Amino acid sequence: MRKDTAARKVVERQTGVALWRQIADRIRLAISNGDYDATGMVPPETVLAGEFGVNRHTVRSALAALAEEGLVRPVQGRGTMIERKERVSYPISKRTRFSQGLGHQVKEIGSRLLGHTELPARGEVASALAIRPGDPVIELRTVSSGDGRPLSVSSSYYPAHRFPRMAEEFEQLHSVTKAFAAHGLDDYVRASTEIVARHADADELAMLKLSPGAIVLEAQSINADLDGKPIEYSRSRFAADRMKLRIET
Repeated sequence: MRKDTAARKVVERQTGVALWRQIADRIRLAISNGDYDATGMVPPETVLAGEFGVNRHTVRSALAALAEEGLVRPVQGRGTMIERKERVSYPISKRTRFSQGLGHQVKEIGSRLLGHTELPARGEVASALAIRPGDPVIELRTVSSGDGRPLSVSSSYYPAHRFPRMAEEFEQLHSVTKAFAAHGLDDYVRASTEIVARHADADELAMLKLSPGAIVLEAQSINADLDGKPIEYSRSRFAADRMKLRIET
């Protein structure tokens, strides 16, 4: 067992975060780190209850949440089995494209439009797109999946004067790259990416089909045309237990 395992077993009471949620987070981390690879099973409920200093009902709630995520599966007479679903590696490089980035790691790739709005640019959106505050932008809210599993949700913004049909083209083509091409833009590059890890909010839990306490990787990115003019600002949230982001230089 790793030396840091004991530290992960500590749960904090009276913090406003439910004990079962803390335990689910720590079991998820242990699975990610390969702590249970020797058996392929999560330790029995009685063992986990003793390690965390809680009752079996609390442990059972944590395992039920992880089962809803598809991370574990109860097996009658055996215990709780870890589902072997490898993380998908997603490269972030000069030319980042969702479908090309997933390559042959998944058989079926899908992108779906959840909604769209035309609104005046404010704050970070105007700054990222190098336009004046109040200039119109088109916001697309999308979810992308691999083999039926939601992998990311995104809120993306485009200058409306340059890409007036962005929502219609994306809804028809299911691809940002193809929607750009429909507007006469055949190539673009990644100008910047910032990544933070945090707990998923309620909307992200629902859209990514995660349980409370799950972690997302949020990538705030700017794409630009070959003249360096920003064309897209996105906030993409990736399910951390399904995706790993690889920076390529």
